[in-house]
Amino acid sequence: MMDTSSSPMSLQTQKATFQDLPEASPKPYKKGFVATLMGASTPSFKEDNYFVSLLRSSEKKALQELKDKLKASFDDSPSDASMWGIPLLGGDDRADVILLKFLRARDFRVGDALHMLLKCLAWRKEFGAETILEEELGFKELEGVIAYMQGHDKEGHPVCYNAYGVFKDKEMYERVFGDEEKLKKFLRWRVQVLERGIKVLHFKPGGVNSLIQVTDLKDMPKRELRVASNQILSLFQDNYPEMVARKIFINVPWYFSMLYSMFSPFLTQRTKSKFVISKEGNAAETLYKFIRPEDIPVQYGGLNRPSDLQNGPPKPASEFTIKGGEKVNIQIEGIEAGATITWDIVVGGWDLEYSAEFVPNSEGSYTIAVEKPRKMGASEEAIHNSFTSKESGKMILSVDNTVSRRKKVAAYRYVVRKSSST
Repeated sequence: MMDTSSSPMSLQTQKATFQDLPEASPKPYKKGFVATLMGASTPSFKEDNYFVSLLRSSEKKALQELKDKLKASFDDSPSDASMWGIPLLGGDDRADVILLKFLRARDFRVGDALHMLLKCLAWRKEFGAETILEEELGFKELEGVIAYMQGHDKEGHPVCYNAYGVFKDKEMYERVFGDEEKLKKFLRWRVQVLERGIKVLHFKPGGVNSLIQVTDLKDMPKRELRVASNQILSLFQDNYPEMVARKIFINVPWYFSMLYSMFSPFLTQRTKSKFVISKEGNAAETLYKFIRPEDIPVQYGGLNRPSDLQNGPPKPASEFTIKGGEKVNIQIEGIEAGATITWDIVVGGWDLEYSAEFVPNSEGSYTIAVEKPRKMGASEEAIHNSFTSKESGKMILSVDNTVSRRKKVAAYRYVVRKSSST
């Protein structure tokens, strides 16, 4: 009979001797020069809860006026006024959420919001956005690489990851963007990915009504992707208002200020207030603030591998920090003879030494080096390993940051399965 159980665990940090437990979470990220260029002084975005009862009187009036004008516009065909399967003239809370998104995007100017809404409805009909999830667009090699939905943030928002570094390969670029028809097909696929994320939104007051976007700028060929990036940005801003709660840019290169100056005229102050900037090497530290480590892909310092998703929701992980000049020992105690312990551990940006050993309880027994001490490079992903004990004891996972002055975020999880013979 196989059984899954959690063993007693302790986490110790040491410099010369063991000291207090490390911090439970990283300190706030200090914005640097790039963040300043991005308008770091802009107030942080505050997401709308979509409760009509909490609106100002002027906002309630604007919502009702928009409904009246929309009804007049579709007097002969009210069924055409719908998005994501939600009738906008049906009088329910879901319709109010959508209408408030358009009003918020236009600062509650009813005329502008109506114009934007009507254009969006026309675009969705012409583009076939309502049925795009059923299409096979032939971008299998891009799935999970360029743009993909994976996991949720700590508040339950679905997370969309974007990474365009693969297009530094000229052959790949030509295959995807080589001509206008290929570009149009790519844009359809990119809309399909977004619609996949929107499909899981609640569209209810107080619910999860927007996404998180994480964009990896590492190796992004800025000149080659200018046309595609402009079209994607314009298309999303025009037709998906208030669908993104936060835009997190990671691995931001020094030249990002030039890219930003190119996009800035197309961005509203409200959009800019959603930006979170993370320079190269700080991806894990930034993402851990918003997303649980078990939901962060392994390439960004998390514990989430695509294959894990086949086994249901990811198993929760514990976060900790490793200060500069510090060594952390994670002790997993109470492991019985014949039990198998499986663990995952990751340190954002590694660049330190890692080891694992099993210490038997019996006096005279020798400590077993399960994983000998080795230097982990900055680009290495999470460790996944297991060990079956022949006698009772404890497992010690060690990460040694004593030669560095930089604090690092980290996470681990484990499961102990007792022997089937017990």
